Amino acid sequence: MSIPSVHPNPTTSRRRREEAAQRPIASALPLDGEHVLSINESHERCAALGLSRIGAPDYTPLGRADFTITRERNRRLFAHAAPVMELLFDQIVKTQSMVVLTDAQGTILHSIGDEDFLEKAGKVALAPGVNWAECTKGTNGMGTALVDETAVLVHADEHFMHANHFLTCQAAPILDPRGNILGVLDVSGDRRGYHQHTMGLVKMSARMIENHWLNDDFSDALRLHIHPRMEFIGTLLEGILAIDRDGRLLGANRSALDLLGMSGAALRMHTVASLLGTPLGAIVDRGRALMGAPMRMALPNGQTVHVQARCNWPLWPGQWTGTGGSARDAGTDGATATPAAEEDSPTPPAATARDTVLRSPRPATAVEGGATAEATPEPDVTFARLLTGDLQVESLISKLKRVLDRDIPVLILGEAGSGKEMLARAIHRESRRAHRPFISVQCASTPEAQLEAELLGYAEGVFPGARRKGAVGKLVQASGGTLFLDEIGGLPLGLQARLLRVLQERQVTPLGALQPQEVDLALIGATDRNPRELIDTHRIREDLYYRLNGLAVKLPPLRERSDLMALVRRLLADEAPGAQLTLAADVEALLQRYDWPGNLRQLANVLHTAAVMAAGETVITREHLSDDFLEEALLRATPAGGTAAASASGAARAPAAGIDSSGKTLEELEREMIRHAVDAADGNISVASKRLGISRNTIYRKLRWREPE
Repeated sequence: MSIPSVHPNPTTSRRRREEAAQRPIASALPLDGEHVLSINESHERCAALGLSRIGAPDYTPLGRADFTITRERNRRLFAHAAPVMELLFDQIVKTQSMVVLTDAQGTILHSIGDEDFLEKAGKVALAPGVNWAECTKGTNGMGTALVDETAVLVHADEHFMHANHFLTCQAAPILDPRGNILGVLDVSGDRRGYHQHTMGLVKMSARMIENHWLNDDFSDALRLHIHPRMEFIGTLLEGILAIDRDGRLLGANRSALDLLGMSGAALRMHTVASLLGTPLGAIVDRGRALMGAPMRMALPNGQTVHVQARCNWPLWPGQWTGTGGSARDAGTDGATATPAAEEDSPTPPAATARDTVLRSPRPATAVEGGATAEATPEPDVTFARLLTGDLQVESLISKLKRVLDRDIPVLILGEAGSGKEMLARAIHRESRRAHRPFISVQCASTPEAQLEAELLGYAEGVFPGARRKGAVGKLVQASGGTLFLDEIGGLPLGLQARLLRVLQERQVTPLGALQPQEVDLALIGATDRNPRELIDTHRIREDLYYRLNGLAVKLPPLRERSDLMALVRRLLADEAPGAQLTLAADVEALLQRYDWPGNLRQLANVLHTAAVMAAGETVITREHLSDDFLEEALLRATPAGGTAAASASGAARAPAAGIDSSGKTLEELEREMIRHAVDAADGNISVASKRLGISRNTIYRKLRWREPE
């Protein structure tokens, strides 16, 4: 991130030139105006904080326990940075210098250096555990790089504190693929050993760490390596874009952001199709080709770049139903493609069964290059796609259709893995807000402080090491669209009060801000806990619960659904389009007897593994199932097929065997079948309803009974 050009008035310019003249050592270097301006601004910040130039700085390191916690918190950063630091030190050895790594708060995590410089450096505590934030140590390479969020040179008397004037520091921030600061890489040495090429080495090393982090974060994602010159692909100067199976931009390295001329937040508003003008399927098809050469594409700024796709291809499906990752691109170029040779596949292609579990086929349109592209860019999880024959799900969706676009919050209840977020996405997709964002917040797995900042956002300068210009909260991001709060029982009580106020006033005030921002959003909550239990144990405020609970719907667990085999067939079709995978009879029986504690998520994972293991075969046998699942399924299976998935269809067939169908209407046969099921369950309506796959109210209505008070 470069410092914006500033045009100060003549008085300010003269004053700053005078201040620069007071730094004769640094002024002897060929430093540009932006650099001098940055140092002056840092000095002004230090003066405003009341720091002393001549006082003895406090170099007390963190206590052992606190430093252990800090090191543990930044273990991954250290793991990526340590080998790079060794390489960097090899380039500057015998230069009276040290290589230093800090965390996002300016605390030194690791340092290596020339032995004859370590004694001198010890006087200013360039050692692990010492904090070098600008607010405590004045202008310095590490602390000022954290504030400016860009590479910084602080030479000799440019340091605010006189005790540090013997140093020259060249530092660069390390960013994650989303633009968040992870820490700072710094080379500090004797000012007499200053070399202008050191900054280039520091920047390249920081980018190397960032690239390692990105590849680690998105090892299973599609990575596009881009550069205007083909020979630079594969070097540190290449840009890298990480893309998910739905065409959404997950993150990018700094070179990519520089090439695109946009921030990380702006990048994530795009899909691969809207950014590069090429369907995802076409890119994937080219990437799969052996020794596929880079493609030429045009960026939004008009620049032509070479693009090479890389991925762990076996983990990616072979066909593509494009998505652009965001409904806002619907009807435009946010499409992806499937290879032309696969157009006639009898099964609709899908990105991955594990991600969305169920997908629906969509109309395809011809695109350049003989492929087909879909007209809609987002995983099409619609109500129709969720209907696979279970009457409970049909009833649930019928209720939801009645409250669509009526400003009624929805609360989805259901066990873990039963498809709560998938249903929430379907609600959003079916609503008038479908072209706006769907924002999901995991309330239970996010630390309290982070969750508050994530939901509300924060203004500039609220947190040390936070984004320089603040951050937009998810409440504002979801404005115009849908906010999905998963596991609402995980919301801290203090944050619940603020959320309730936001929902009532339709305004949110970011942390540290003075002015509220208007928000207009549809709200969907979800929990796998009993809501009354959450209220009684004070996990959720009762007033917030009733504000969230406009309509509560309960997703049945998989063991209580009657459409298990329909789901299996669809998932297998999604996993291996065109392969027409089937189950061996004993495997089908085993799946029907199993009670599926992990619900749809577990089913999707089991079938994904089986489909991969059965590559090239058409029948899935027990040999294709993972050992742990097979062992658990055999232990948990009901010998008589007593779990709901099996008994729902079995119970429906069993009564029919004793029913005389001659001369009876369909309605009469239906009533008689229900009576047989109730008799077989010894009058237990709940058991009969589960076996038949219908609700208790349906049984009461069909038999014209009244539910007991």
